[in-house]
Amino acid sequence: MAPMALALVLGWWVAAASRAQHVPRPSLSLHPSHGVSLGDAVTLRCHLPRPAARVELYKEERWLLAKQEDVDMAQDVAEFTLDGVKKEDAVKYWCQYRVSKPRGTSELSDPVELVLTDHTYPLPGISMSSGRNVGTGTNVTIQCRNKYNGVTFLHKDGLSAPLQHQKPDGGGTATFTLFGVTPADSGTYRCSYHPGGLYLLSSPLGKNVTLEVTPPTGSQGDNGWPHGTLVAAVAGSCAAAFAFILVLVASFLLAARRRRIQSRGATPRSYEAVQFQVPPADSQALTYAELQTLTPSTPPPGSFTTPEPPTIYAEVGTGGPR
Repeated sequence: MAPMALALVLGWWVAAASRAQHVPRPSLSLHPSHGVSLGDAVTLRCHLPRPAARVELYKEERWLLAKQEDVDMAQDVAEFTLDGVKKEDAVKYWCQYRVSKPRGTSELSDPVELVLTDHTYPLPGISMSSGRNVGTGTNVTIQCRNKYNGVTFLHKDGLSAPLQHQKPDGGGTATFTLFGVTPADSGTYRCSYHPGGLYLLSSPLGKNVTLEVTPPTGSQGDNGWPHGTLVAAVAGSCAAAFAFILVLVASFLLAARRRRIQSRGATPRSYEAVQFQVPPADSQALTYAELQTLTPSTPPPGSFTTPEPPTIYAEVGTGGPR
């Protein structure tokens, strides 16, 4: 009986330990994540993947428990605020949490580094191998200099994290190369350095250099055609379509004009000379005149116009009273 009870207790203990080992790991973040100076306030947020009873914040210096907080079971984040940060606060931090049902403790989160800017350090120098304007595909070299010979960082305005970092040479110069630059590399670049020591302190950002990358001539479009060729092809197609429309409109107008002329009847009226004979008895008092008759034009086929009788025009004059 006793061995069976011992086996049950051991089984329960192993199962409890197994469940405790599978508590998901939290994550830790800094706010603000960069640009924090000595004397500022910073907040560390421990993000919880499941409800927790207690959250703990650890500091790198001798693994001290920096802070702990009892949290509501409904919370998914615990915040720890450090006011008026000092040099001693510029270290790495971790967080973990504890659950009550079943009892267990999570693993530590991945560390975050609280880097503080100390404005007492001199600004680093910076220079660029090329001019301000370069073409796509050019290799650009940027050099940063500091007299502390500390790890040097290259920054680009608009990005929170440094682009590159390296240990400088014996003269305190770090050389960074941007290979095959594109228009996306255009921007303003600066340097900073960490002077070294126990704490994560940084110099302020130094002066800047500006890089402008021009796109290649006739750069490719989305369909693989050069932009210039694509624009010319589109313009030519539009011009051809416009000319075709003009030809159609002109043809339509000419056909309409031709039909209008035919419907009116274009045959001119003709005139015919007619002579009249006057009896001799009346010839003494009359002046002879030559008359013309107006012959109506032949109406076009299909026309239902009422025919008009011939019209005679005359000028008659008398020689005097009878």
